[in-house]
Amino acid sequence: MAVVGDLRALLRFGGFRRLLAVRLLSQGADGVYQVALAAHVVFSPEKETSAGAIASAMAVLLLPYSLVGPFAGVLLDRWQRRQVFLHGNLLRALLAATTAALMATTAPGWLFYASALCVTAVNRFVLAGLSAALPRVVDAERLVVANSLSPTAGTLAATVCGGLAFVVRLAGADSDAAVVLLAAALYLASALAALRLGRAQLGPGAADIRPGLGAALAGTARGLAAGVRHLAAPRCRPAARALLAMTLMRFCYGALTVMVLMLCRYAWPAGHGALTGRSGGLALLGLAVGLSGAGFFVAAVLTPSAVALLGAAGWITACAGSAAVLVPALGLPFAPVPLLIAAFVLGLVTQGAKISTDTVVQASVDDRFRGRTFSLYDVLFNVAFVGAAGVAALILPPDGRSVPLLVTVAAVYAVITGSMARFGAR
Repeated sequence: MAVVGDLRALLRFGGFRRLLAVRLLSQGADGVYQVALAAHVVFSPEKETSAGAIASAMAVLLLPYSLVGPFAGVLLDRWQRRQVFLHGNLLRALLAATTAALMATTAPGWLFYASALCVTAVNRFVLAGLSAALPRVVDAERLVVANSLSPTAGTLAATVCGGLAFVVRLAGADSDAAVVLLAAALYLASALAALRLGRAQLGPGAADIRPGLGAALAGTARGLAAGVRHLAAPRCRPAARALLAMTLMRFCYGALTVMVLMLCRYAWPAGHGALTGRSGGLALLGLAVGLSGAGFFVAAVLTPSAVALLGAAGWITACAGSAAVLVPALGLPFAPVPLLIAAFVLGLVTQGAKISTDTVVQASVDDRFRGRTFSLYDVLFNVAFVGAAGVAALILPPDGRSVPLLVTVAAVYAVITGSMARFGAR
């Protein structure tokens, strides 16, 4: 009931309602697109996927953001964010349609990955812009609640739409291109929803906008250095600590994601009732995604009260500590039911920590630095995820069952717990 009341209060802000619509449609399209890519790369009948191949695909799609991310931040601090949502989603609709065409033909694999890379590259601008714009549509009093409900609603939209994509994919073995076209339609709808926002409503302020793309790109290095210095300032140290903790939790999430993909592909498809064959593995993966999304929702319900009781650092500590205990307990049997429960737990603790981190960053970082800070945040996320996939590729056996990987992940969660508890005590 408290969540309903909070959401009702936020929806009274017209700007928040419109920004939320853009987020829901955009992240819903992301969910559809990512499921289509996963099904095409991992579960295509003609492909024998290894952990190394999954890690390579993640590297191709995510590592370039180490270059795109900083540019996104500097440009978001100069470009009108409404225009980023409009033009970015229009471009993604076009690129997603191109991806669908490539899936339906015998085009070279590098063309497919290049198209997918472009779609997800634009995503860096959109997601960072959504976070940076949020303080412009709600008051400071409701910022924590908005950070809890808005990104979580977007994640839930991605999960629900991803589940729809799983259903479409399971309904027809050759439907990957059709699923990607559905994503293109949602990207187009998000672009149209952005038109309901005022052109200058989301900032940055006119005094902070530097006209001209060339001038903005030329000042990228100086702007990034200023952003890093700002993040290193004493008043921003809580944000820096929260970012480091969240990056390590993202590493753990990435390693476990690769493990579950391999288990669904090779270890679980046979011998589970109606869920047999490669379609059974894809169905189990869809169930894991759905349970993780349920964890995101529970995190949105619990986090505002938990932060009020424990503080942001205390809630991050509790989330990491819970994962340190429950991940090995639920994962070591390598059975579907315990690991599906673990997917719910990881959704809860990861989203709970992320909501807290978003709030700390927004509260500690000046508005004119928020765009580049959230872009750096995205870069850390991607590097951690790809690094985790690489480590998993080295550790995981072909069927995905690995005790050393689970022990390593639990140890990282324990380190996060100890470090954040020490900072919180200070």
